[in-house]
Amino acid sequence: MKNTIKSTLALILALLMTLCLFSCKKDETETPQTPSGAENEAGGTIAPEGLWASATYLKDTSFGEGAKTVTVKVIAEDKSITFTVKTDAATLGEALLAHGLIAGDEGQYGLYIKFVNGIRADYDLDQRYWNFTKNGEYMMTGADMTEIADGETYEFTYAK
Repeated sequence: MKNTIKSTLALILALLMTLCLFSCKKDETETPQTPSGAENEAGGTIAPEGLWASATYLKDTSFGEGAKTVTVKVIAEDKSITFTVKTDAATLGEALLAHGLIAGDEGQYGLYIKFVNGIRADYDLDQRYWNFTKNGEYMMTGADMTEIADGETYEFTYAK
């Protein structure tokens, strides 16, 4: 009797696990979402390639309202786009997080940025990272600790 119950439970568990695996499988007929702003000269959509396939924005974009205007250039592979951010935020990280332009993990040294414009650079996975500069000069603080003033220009460059 105990063996029959154990066998039945094992069979049910195996069926549930199989069902879970099939339900998690990606539908191959789905078409990927085209990131915002992905248009060619004729007005049709284009399929971004490489790193830019995961990008949130594919063309220069402006965000927010506020007394300060900062420019942020995102450079990856042979492409770049520029964000113009108007904000009253004290730090660059606060302004960019508010618009979902960066994401990462909080660590002992502040925000470890892993995503810029939806593009992932994770040193732990592939020795890639986001190089953070201001007017081409390396920053000594992270974006989340960098105080901003009107008219400043920053760059995030995908690097190895």
